[in-house]
Amino acid sequence: MFENTLDGYAYSNGLRNVNTYFKVIFAILTMLVNLISNSPVVPFIVLLILTYLIIFKAKIPYKFYLKFFAIPFAFAFITLVFMAIFFGVGAHVLDLGIFNLAVTADGFNLGLLVFVRMLGGFSCLAFLALTTPMTELFSILERLKVPSMVVEITMLMYRYIFVFLEEAINMYHSQETRLGYSSMKRVYNSMGMLASNLFIKTWIKGEQIYVAMESRCYNGSMKTMGEYGSIRNIGIRNLTLLVLFEVALSIGVCLTGNFNIF
Repeated sequence: MFENTLDGYAYSNGLRNVNTYFKVIFAILTMLVNLISNSPVVPFIVLLILTYLIIFKAKIPYKFYLKFFAIPFAFAFITLVFMAIFFGVGAHVLDLGIFNLAVTADGFNLGLLVFVRMLGGFSCLAFLALTTPMTELFSILERLKVPSMVVEITMLMYRYIFVFLEEAINMYHSQETRLGYSSMKRVYNSMGMLASNLFIKTWIKGEQIYVAMESRCYNGSMKTMGEYGSIRNIGIRNLTLLVLFEVALSIGVCLTGNFNIF
């Protein structure tokens, strides 16, 4: 299942034993530099570097990464198209010949910037999600004095995502074995039944999990597992590489600030 594969890669990737704090700081700082860039050059470089780290260093299969990347890429591309057509004024780069619609130079440049920013930012999040187990991220949030209620709600939300998906997948396979998707009419009928029953099934499953937690002395607070390493164990070498990398990206932001395709 997709959710188990994602969680599995987080525990068994090539960067699993890298200090958790180092990965979190690296991803957040790189994302911030990606967002402040006024040209598409630096976000594109961020996308390439993070993709390289995910595929060749963390050893995440490229097919899985492409599937993981497909949905945000689709949303980013739609944003690029709409911004290129409906935002901006000035010289026309391309006349579509439909309802006087045209791609303008500043609209395309703005859309391209947003496009690569979205992909660069997502690559940072993907790096963190595919190389770091969520339990360690929750532990870091707790160590950073994030309110315990926020951490616990986040943990429960993360757990119930899998409960929701598990129920949906079980119901889908059950319908599939009964030829529930053998024709278009049955597809619509089966999907309607799945949607209507999924909430009830998930609610019941959630109540069962809560009862199981109470039977194990749940008193309203949950302790997180200790993270891998600490901020003191990042190491001078890793800190130096991190600073040099972020400084290089920042210099790139300054040098490419006025760069545009058109």
